[in-house]
Amino acid sequence: MTDTIAAIIFDLDGTLVDTEPMHFRGIAEVLAQEGIELQREDYFRRLIHLTDRECFEMLLREQGRRPSPEMVAAMVERKARRYLELIHGADLLYPAAHRFVCNCAARFPLALATGTLGHEAELILRQMELAERFLAVVSADDVERGKPDPAPFRLALARLNQQLEQTVAAARCLVIEDTAAGIEAAHAAGMKVLAIAHTVPQEMLAQADLIRPSLAETDLDEVLIALRAARRR
Repeated sequence: MTDTIAAIIFDLDGTLVDTEPMHFRGIAEVLAQEGIELQREDYFRRLIHLTDRECFEMLLREQGRRPSPEMVAAMVERKARRYLELIHGADLLYPAAHRFVCNCAARFPLALATGTLGHEAELILRQMELAERFLAVVSADDVERGKPDPAPFRLALARLNQQLEQTVAAARCLVIEDTAAGIEAAHAAGMKVLAIAHTVPQEMLAQADLIRPSLAETDLDEVLIALRAARRR
C-alpha cells in the first residue's frame, strides 16, 4: 500500500534537541537586564513556541512598555550571543533523535521548520551531523509570524517542493512537533502531526493526529500504519 505520507517536516527545539532550557535561560537573562523577571513555568506554559522577537515584544508590553524595533532587535542579539555560548559543545540530541531522522531521510524528503534563528539552527544541525539530511530549512528569519501561524510549514513545503521532481501536497506531509502551537500551525497548513511529548505533558498535545512520549519510543513504520488506519476510518 502506498504511504499516505510523502514528506516529513521536523520542528527542532524540544523535538530533536533539548535546547528549550537554554532558550529560557538566555531570554531570562536578557529580561533581567531590563528589570523583568521571567519564571521558568511561565516560559514553558505560554512562551515556548514564540520566536525571540515575539517573546520580548509580548513581555515588554505586559510590563507597560512600548518596545521599539531597535530595542527588541538589540535584545534578540544579546540573547542570541548568550544562547550560542550555552549550546557550544553541548550534547543536545534527544536519545534516538539522530537514528530516527536518518531512518526518515532514507524513505522521505525532509524539511525543518523552526522558530529559532537561522544561524543557530545551522550550527545545531552541523553539531548533530544532520545538516545534509534536510533539503529545506525555515527559521525565524524567514517568516513574519511564527507558530501557531502556518507560515513556517507552508514555506518549508514550498522550499522542499523546489528540490523535488514531483510536488508534494500539504495533506501528504507529516509534521513532527512538541508544542500545541506547532500542532495548530501544522493543521492550519493542512498537514498531519505526530506530537512528541519531550517538553510538555501529553494531554497538552491532544489535538495531534498521533502522540508519542519520546522519539526513543517512536517507530516510523508503526506511525505510518497508524496514519493509514486513521485515513480509512
